[in-house]
Amino acid sequence: MRRALCVCLALLTLLFCPGAAFAAEGEKPAGSMELSCAENFSVDYYDGGAARLRIGQAQDFLLLPAGAAVPAGLEALPRIPIPAEKIYLASSSVPDLFLQIGALDTVQYSSTTAENWRIPELREAMEEEKIWYAGKYSAPDYELLLSEGCGLVVENTMILHNPAVKEKLEELGLPVLIEYSSYEPHPLGRVEWVKLYGLLTGRLSEAEAFFDRQMETFRAVQDAAPSGKTVAFFHITPSGGVVVRRAADYVTRMIELAGGKTVFTDLPGEGSTLSSVTIQLESFYAQARDADVLIYNSTVAGDVEDMEDFLALSPVLKDFRAVKENNVWCTEMSMFQRTSAAADMIADVRAVLDGTGDNLHYLHRIK
Repeated sequence: MRRALCVCLALLTLLFCPGAAFAAEGEKPAGSMELSCAENFSVDYYDGGAARLRIGQAQDFLLLPAGAAVPAGLEALPRIPIPAEKIYLASSSVPDLFLQIGALDTVQYSSTTAENWRIPELREAMEEEKIWYAGKYSAPDYELLLSEGCGLVVENTMILHNPAVKEKLEELGLPVLIEYSSYEPHPLGRVEWVKLYGLLTGRLSEAEAFFDRQMETFRAVQDAAPSGKTVAFFHITPSGGVVVRRAADYVTRMIELAGGKTVFTDLPGEGSTLSSVTIQLESFYAQARDADVLIYNSTVAGDVEDMEDFLALSPVLKDFRAVKENNVWCTEMSMFQRTSAAADMIADVRAVLDGTGDNLHYLHRIK
């Protein structure tokens, strides 16, 4: 009777918990990638060189070096041969991380045209045809990708709005990885995706060393006391609206990590997944007029040459305290393409808050 009961329980376990059988029979990982900030991917290592990559809740891959055995229990996973070559980067936030670890030679295709790159090395690589434009993420040049044997497609989550494109790429035999770095709650979590790209391209040691340097920069700022100062990060549209960042956005988070506090606390639709919101000039004036620091986002609206250009954006700006105190700053045009910039940007904001902003990376004073 007891034996029959045990058999029944075992059958129920297999029926309702199929993962139990997999866990019991599958090969166990020998270790895992150490991550400090990133939460949206994980890597398990197996003896023989194979690795299991999980991204978000729905992506599961087997990273397989040439000649490596497939771990027991992972036979059904889609495979990405590593080191990957002739990669199509359909996410504009990713190439900078490849650049930082010397892995641009593994990139063959980009979804961003040469004239739209604000990073000189990327623009130069495309102008010299070391990297080819292969169409935007939603309309890739399939024939071009196949002509040179694309080894991997790296998309961002925008591709989820065009599932037919992903399906077509996979039908053609191209592995498609959707990166979720924009969902990382910590700005340095975005940067830590460099470790994944290091693993994919055979530059893991370079990626780990790069990330360690970013963490050193961040910790130096993190240990400083809060400044108690307020910051308004924004740009003004041609129609007169003001675009500001939501409380959960990573730019707002960087300001907080630098010891500042955003002035924009009363924004419509805070539950939205969008990173920014457009507010009326009157609301902007009420919330930002007395901010200690103004930071103008040139990456969207274009650079501001001087204070005359800045004040020409709206006549109300002359009344702002930061304008009167000469505490108005502008981002460099490349900031949002520089995924690696989080630690330096946090340090820049801290220097501005401390009044020591003379030698900055991604901000300059509007005079």
